[in-house]
Amino acid sequence: MKTRGSQIALTIIFLLFGFMLATQFRARPPIPENIRQQRTEELSVLLQTAEQERDALRTEVASLREQITYMMEGQDKLDVLQAELQKARILAGLTEVEGPGVSVEMNDSTRPAQPGQDPNVFLIHDDDVQKVVNALFAAGAEAISVNGHRLITTSEIICAGNVIIVNGARIAPPIKILAIGNPETLEAGLKMRGGVVDSLVLWGIEVKVKIEEKVTLPAYSGPLNLQYATPVKKGGAS
Repeated sequence: MKTRGSQIALTIIFLLFGFMLATQFRARPPIPENIRQQRTEELSVLLQTAEQERDALRTEVASLREQITYMMEGQDKLDVLQAELQKARILAGLTEVEGPGVSVEMNDSTRPAQPGQDPNVFLIHDDDVQKVVNALFAAGAEAISVNGHRLITTSEIICAGNVIIVNGARIAPPIKILAIGNPETLEAGLKMRGGVVDSLVLWGIEVKVKIEEKVTLPAYSGPLNLQYATPVKKGGAS
């Protein structure tokens, strides 16, 4: 009896559950056709908007690529100009430089003057320093300093009494000249037979030439005022 009662109860429960499901499905109203059409139109508008945004982004990307290309070309030109400017600054002596070269140490002669000889011939003078500098430039020196003073095209090496003046600064022996260039060529230019070193040694002037793997020269620190020279204006009225 209990088994039959259980079966009847389960049957009633299943019937009620099926009835509830059927009622729920019947309660959901069907989607009207106009709503489907409205959603289709909305999706079409969204798709069209997305395509327009995509095309706008493509145009912007192409524009940015053109700008990048233009900027890179401009950067290349700027790099060339900066390299030329740096080279000009080095040649003008306006920047500190380093490289292989030679050092030249000069000192007054310790030889005593003989009776009747002028003792000044055994001392270093401005023209002695100038001869060494000229010989170095002739041998291909790219930069030269004298006792820490960088030489440029307007530099002066002159005497004021017993004092040598370089770039307006007073210097005295020992004189140390540094030059950047091919070390062997610079040394040969100084030590050539009958050259500047031979002429100085003849009077007992001490001259020591040494090849250097690297020397460092300071930048020129003197005035750069030009009173007369001005750039030529091309294409202008004469």
